[in-house]
Amino acid sequence: MINLLMMMNQEAKAFYIRSKVWIEDDDGKVVFGLGRMRILESIQRHGSINAAAKELKMGYRAIWGRIKASEQRLGKPLLVRNIGGSSGGGSTLTPFAEALMEKFRTLHRSVEIESDALFEDELAEPLAPAPSLRKS
Repeated sequence: MINLLMMMNQEAKAFYIRSKVWIEDDDGKVVFGLGRMRILESIQRHGSINAAAKELKMGYRAIWGRIKASEQRLGKPLLVRNIGGSSGGGSTLTPFAEALMEKFRTLHRSVEIESDALFEDELAEPLAPAPSLRKS
């Protein structure tokens, strides 16, 4: 009882609902999620898998492996790759990749909003809105 009284006298803190959302195939293998989203956002910003790898502190091969796996599972390319040459190559996102990212952002935002709404129904104090995915 004493602990409950002490807790009631303390200033209320903000709480956030957290969840992980991803898309997987019939075999349970990841097709797309926040990690792959961050990879594509970084490639979009820098125009390069190598630069994305440096920014994300990941190996080039790790990033390439995730992209390749997603492309195979989706059956569609996510990147247009320009190999080497005098301009140094680079990569750009396909329109499909951009649409997938936007749909995933919408899905993620919907899960956050719905989770907060469901949880608030059980509380007297509303939850502070959770920081959501940034749109690049």
